[in-house]
Amino acid sequence: MKKTLITLLLALSCTTAYAADVNAASKVPAHAYVEIITSVGTIKLELDGKQAPLTVAHILALVDSGYYDGTVFHRVIPGFMAQGGGFTPNLKRKETQASEQTIPNESGNGMSNLRGTIAMARTGDPHSATTQFFINVADNTRLDPRKSAYNGSWGYTIFGIVIEGMDVVDKIADSKTGPGGAFSKDVPIVPIIIESMSQVTYE
Repeated sequence: MKKTLITLLLALSCTTAYAADVNAASKVPAHAYVEIITSVGTIKLELDGKQAPLTVAHILALVDSGYYDGTVFHRVIPGFMAQGGGFTPNLKRKETQASEQTIPNESGNGMSNLRGTIAMARTGDPHSATTQFFINVADNTRLDPRKSAYNGSWGYTIFGIVIEGMDVVDKIADSKTGPGGAFSKDVPIVPIIIESMSQVTYE
């Protein structure tokens, strides 16, 4: 009886969280713009709230809360991608209540992991994305949904594209790297800091 009650409570919790996601997504704009000011330059993104509403709603809430300010690009691989949004400059995971909320995978939205797109990072669990994102610096279509040994039937959710500052992204991806913190490789030797991440408008 106790086990059944716990299972029901967990299911209710997940259902409530998903309902909250859907409610937030219903209010997200079809196109939102975010400016990332880093220690090596500025990147501007256009987020697609129509194709990835749950993801964009979650990201915009984090942006508006200031969560990303002071985090770093902690994993960069030339010719592949630049990943950030989850660790501080001393490579400690930045934890908040909002950052623990996972996002349902929206990789089947028709968008592809092409150069200049921004996607959610995750573990092997397709629905495990929280705050970390990566920007593709090459066409990485193997990260799209497909039945393969690499990523199963789920892909990595694309939720926007770089509209300015791709040269900055390339500079980040080409950074000299090494081990750092709990990571055995691919960490920029000189920290690349996200000084601020905020919504912007275009008239």
